[in-house]
Amino acid sequence: MSGLVEVVRFVRPYEADLARMFLESYGLTAVVFDTGSQGYADGALVNVRLMVLEEELDEAAKALREYRP
Repeated sequence: MSGLVEVVRFVRPYEADLARMFLESYGLTAVVFDTGSQGYADGALVNVRLMVLEEELDEAAKALREYRP
């Protein structure tokens, strides 16, 4: 089993959750990271990360190109 890698970042947690559900509808494993730290931290914008399995990265990136929330 491989590790998780970032496929995309979002400003709002609900955007990441919608994209996660979209990827899961394709049968891909997706997890949202950093929902508790989103916003500003020490003057820098902290985004919410959508993570997928490393071996599913290409397929997830391709699916997200077709994603329209």
